[in-house]
Amino acid sequence: MSYIALDTIPDKEIFPGFTAKIIHTPNQNLTLVYVRVQAGTLLPEHAHPQEQVTNILSGQLEITIAGETQILEPGMVGTIAPNAVHSAKALTDCYILDVFHPMRTYA
Repeated sequence: MSYIALDTIPDKEIFPGFTAKIIHTPNQNLTLVYVRVQAGTLLPEHAHPQEQVTNILSGQLEITIAGETQILEPGMVGTIAPNAVHSAKALTDCYILDVFHPMRTYA
């Protein structure tokens, strides 16, 4: 078992307006990404081979998955199947926890 203090993880800009703290589990099966998103930021349509769970910790995120749009708020979770085309827009400043399986890497 390991423990990590989030304030010891460096911030990484993964897309303009998206700043993240990225954690890979010791066995490298999962990636946890704590993301701060600036209001108005648009994440264009994309897909990836990992399954994704998006948990809104604060703010409002408009997310479109396979053509279906939903506004997510704190207490709501969105699930994205592997290779599903999706996009997002931050309606407000957002703080999000994304979980990916298997592990996701960022350049």
